[in-house]
Amino acid sequence: MNWLSIFGLDAFVARWRANLIEAAIAAEDRLDLASLEWAEQKRRLQQMLLLVVALAGLTVVALIMLSLALLVHFWDSPQRTLVAWLIAGVWVVGWGGTLVAFLALARQAGSGFALTRRELARDWRDIKERL
Repeated sequence: MNWLSIFGLDAFVARWRANLIEAAIAAEDRLDLASLEWAEQKRRLQQMLLLVVALAGLTVVALIMLSLALLVHFWDSPQRTLVAWLIAGVWVVGWGGTLVAFLALARQAGSGFALTRRELARDWRDIKERL
């Protein structure tokens, strides 16, 4: 004898079971999305670390080159001056390019887990509407 059907609770139990299954599927989807976004965020952080190391190294080299250019500028030959300033200019351009790449990557890293946050906000809004 099925007591749930006698008391009319079988539809109620079936509805709750369907809701739990749907919630489990949704939670699994959110975890998959979060893991994908974590991999993306980790990749960005690794790139940022490499760019910070490059930026620090290029800063040191650029300062050394600029110092050398200033020393050579006051030396005898005008050809030495031109070469020293060109070398220093190349290092400064390399440093500036690295800085621009780092700043662009830092702006992207600030929006990490955007899809997961949007999905969770949508889920929370749906839950509040059902209540």
